[in-house]
Amino acid sequence: MRLTDKVAIITGGASGIGLATTDKFLREGAKVLIADIGADAAAAAVADFEAKGYAGSIASTQVDVSDFAQVEAMVATAVERFGHIDAIFNNAGIAGGKPLIDHDPEVDYRPMMRIDQDGVYYGILAAARQFKRQGTPGVIVSTSSIYGEQAAELSFTYSAAKSSVISFTRSAAYELAEFGIRAVAITPGRVGTPIINQFSEELRETFAAEQLRNALTRPEEIADVVAFLVSDEANAINGTVVHVDDGYSVFKQRLDLPTF
Repeated sequence: MRLTDKVAIITGGASGIGLATTDKFLREGAKVLIADIGADAAAAAVADFEAKGYAGSIASTQVDVSDFAQVEAMVATAVERFGHIDAIFNNAGIAGGKPLIDHDPEVDYRPMMRIDQDGVYYGILAAARQFKRQGTPGVIVSTSSIYGEQAAELSFTYSAAKSSVISFTRSAAYELAEFGIRAVAITPGRVGTPIINQFSEELRETFAAEQLRNALTRPEEIADVVAFLVSDEANAINGTVVHVDDGYSVFKQRLDLPTF
């Protein structure tokens, strides 16, 4: 098991990619603190994992990642519960959007930036400080998006926030290397999370067609990549943006080709 005895914090860990990653980490031998704004959902996830035999390796805490004091407390909780931390997966985020011309900044800009941008900054900062206090190496993985590298429909603020995650990651890798801390960003494409699965079948089929396998990526497939990135096998991956988009970013649309 590649993550044996590693301690990880996973924000947004009670659903979607975060929950799948929690499951993967536990199966790989890690201890995990699920950090989620939904306290009940996080507690239910812990109870489920304990019933599967992971008692002692799983805990939860409620956190609003847009509040730095709460993020610091989250890190302290992990250390109190498990003795130290080895990794953080800054995964919590929100989605949504509307045409720029229709924006209300208090509704369509500030919440997105506080959670998707500031929340990652706070996670990087709080974890890095803890790694330095411990005097141990650490890994910071943060969820950006394919939208962090391109313009897209209804995503003015979402794209800006996710682009910041990429910039944060590169700068963190540069500044924190002297402490043995790695930082990596992932850019998921269309993933079958509750956010996407709530949409109509027609829209989900459209999303699937934007990827090379013509299918939504499963959260478990993203979790597999994150587990690798946190492992010692990925020590040479630092300051990098890892695309986990099933080719979304390599083509525009499928065409019916003429006969030659």
